[in-house]
Amino acid sequence: MNLYTQAESNIRKTWLYLFFFLILIIAVGWLFSYYFESPIILYLAVVISLLMNFVAYWSSDKIVLAISRAKPIEKKDNPELYRTVENLCITAGLPLPKIYIIDSLQPNAFATGRDGKHAVVAVTRGLLEKLDRTELEGVIAHELSHIGNKDTLLQTVVVVLVGVIVVMTDFFFRISFWGGFKKRDSRDSGQLGLILIAITVVFAILAPIFAQLIKLAISRKREFLADASGALLTRYPEGLARALEKISADPNSLSVASDATSHLYIASPFRGEEKKSWLHKLFMTHPPVEERIKTLRGMQI
Repeated sequence: MNLYTQAESNIRKTWLYLFFFLILIIAVGWLFSYYFESPIILYLAVVISLLMNFVAYWSSDKIVLAISRAKPIEKKDNPELYRTVENLCITAGLPLPKIYIIDSLQPNAFATGRDGKHAVVAVTRGLLEKLDRTELEGVIAHELSHIGNKDTLLQTVVVVLVGVIVVMTDFFFRISFWGGFKKRDSRDSGQLGLILIAITVVFAILAPIFAQLIKLAISRKREFLADASGALLTRYPEGLARALEKISADPNSLSVASDATSHLYIASPFRGEEKKSWLHKLFMTHPPVEERIKTLRGMQI
């Protein structure tokens, strides 16, 4: 699949995921409204689903930048970084994205934005301090490849929509615990009512897991493609391979990263947690760095 075909495929996937989350949120709202005997929950779910799809498409990049505490910079603030991005954009045929800095010692980076004209590349201070020029070029080329492949819209939209599902199910359990709404009397509901109540509870537990799995499904394969595209852009796969080695070996934490945004970064921002925690292992958003490095060093350019 060539890059143009991949980009078009990602646009179609974005609209498909938006539609799927619209249906999922409405379904969650309907089940909750049945469980609590409160039709207003369903109406709210419909409004929320439409509103969040709108917000996810138009403003998800701003939300991600705010969560990451990224600050915009101008050319005078870091001329070398700007020249690197400008040169690679010319090679890739992309508009110059806005550039943001995250004040963290961990070397890492991500790209966001709904299209090339509204794209952003964010890098950490640690990335600028610890990588040499060819390594930095490899990382920037990787992130520009995400923009060119239209990955950024898809991956950023998912941050917002997964968050909505998680918040809704958390609200369900909190209200259930505190008895905020009148729940159906299982003795008066009949067998069908009992089944629906059971389905509601199970769905409330599984919905955020499904949402996370959707996020994972679009993350891992995308990284391999961006690695390959970035290596073709610089014509030097070794630069990105060395950058990935340094990024993965760095012990510093990235406090602004979370499970909601971790899939945006070029490499997992968690340090040690993926080895200690079964949860992080289960929801790993990136392919193993060793595999990515091996693939890069096996490329013939």
